[in-house]
Amino acid sequence: MSGFLDPKVRTDWSMIEAYRDKMGNPFDVQYVEGIAQQTIGSLNCDPYIAAYAEYLSDGLQIPNDGLDARLLRKRYVALLWKYGEMKAQKPYASDIKDP
Repeated sequence: MSGFLDPKVRTDWSMIEAYRDKMGNPFDVQYVEGIAQQTIGSLNCDPYIAAYAEYLSDGLQIPNDGLDARLLRKRYVALLWKYGEMKAQKPYASDIKDP
């Protein structure tokens, strides 16, 4: 009923400049050795994924000396708290309030 499964317009990746040189082998994987990993027995990889995404999006080298999961959690909690505080200070553009 929502139309979610209706046919979609496919993305032509060859028309996007960032992907043009990757069309020959779209599954070309770059393996990186010696990067920090979560400790054995820890099943929570969320802070590591967030940290790696941040490093990669900023174009930084991923550190190989270890990532402190507790410190990462504190950092991301602080960032979310700051975002919430900033959002709460902005006036609304309509009469409809956030839930």
